[in-house]
Amino acid sequence: MTMDLATLAELVRAPAALTVPGDTAAGGAVRPGLALSSVCLYWAGMALNDYADRHLDAEERPERPIPSGRVRPGQALGLAAGLTAAGLAAAALAGGRQALGVATGLAAVVWAYDLALKDTAAGPLAMAAARGLDVALGGASLTPAGTVPGGGKGGLHAAGAVPAEGKGRLHAAGAVAAEGKGRLLAAGAVAAHTYGVTVLSRGEVGGGSTARSATALGATALAAGLAATHISGAGAPARKLAGFGLVAAYAGLVGRAQLAAARDHDAGRTRAAVGQSILGVLPLQAALTAGRGHLAMAAALTAAHPLARKLSRKVSPT
Repeated sequence: MTMDLATLAELVRAPAALTVPGDTAAGGAVRPGLALSSVCLYWAGMALNDYADRHLDAEERPERPIPSGRVRPGQALGLAAGLTAAGLAAAALAGGRQALGVATGLAAVVWAYDLALKDTAAGPLAMAAARGLDVALGGASLTPAGTVPGGGKGGLHAAGAVPAEGKGRLHAAGAVAAEGKGRLLAAGAVAAHTYGVTVLSRGEVGGGSTARSATALGATALAAGLAATHISGAGAPARKLAGFGLVAAYAGLVGRAQLAAARDHDAGRTRAAVGQSILGVLPLQAALTAGRGHLAMAAALTAAHPLARKLSRKVSPT
């Protein structure tokens, strides 16, 4: 049996991959290969998700590729394995050993979530960890061992360096610490958002609940707060203005959808809120990216949101 492109796109939730490169951008990625690695691992997780849920989907969502007979279970599993291998290879080529290490951890969490943790209390935490690691992948190998930002190799000179060089080393060390804090805040913001969406998604079929909605809204507020803290450390006023504006857009877009689900626990309303929240990570990623001074990339992520919404009408992101 051969999959057509439409079925393949549905299996891996292809349009939702527009939300993935923003993770590595928020983490500081300057290598397209790291974004490609991230997309491959995301698509692997989607294919593996349908493989793992094939019996449940036969009852609840028989229109999906596997229960509808358009994809064999072995094909989905093989595709997941192939995409995982491709993602790890792309990480190694783009970022070397450090990036491969982060990507391997990310792949392990993805497989553990789909095959073992999804329906447990640890499921939302595992999904949040996966997206947090995805952000960390963007920062992998930006500062190789033995270098300092802007200082090249040998930043830590031998004993006997003149005082001016010592001050330069202290300044560089401070820059490295600030960069590390920024990456941690960015990863935390995306992870918090993902945790809330994952909790909310558990009501997509049976309907939502007050507790799930409260958790999702609290996670959205936390994500916005972490992003704002990250942006407040940005130097240039243009970065802060763009960043805070995008944080406000994120909170309004995602919060409004989640509030609607809180007022009406209908499964359809909850599913719509989950879909909007999945795509709503784009303005959050754009805000974090703007805080790093990458305003052109932030603009591209912002522009990707309406495109992702349009494509989601053809292929559901959930």
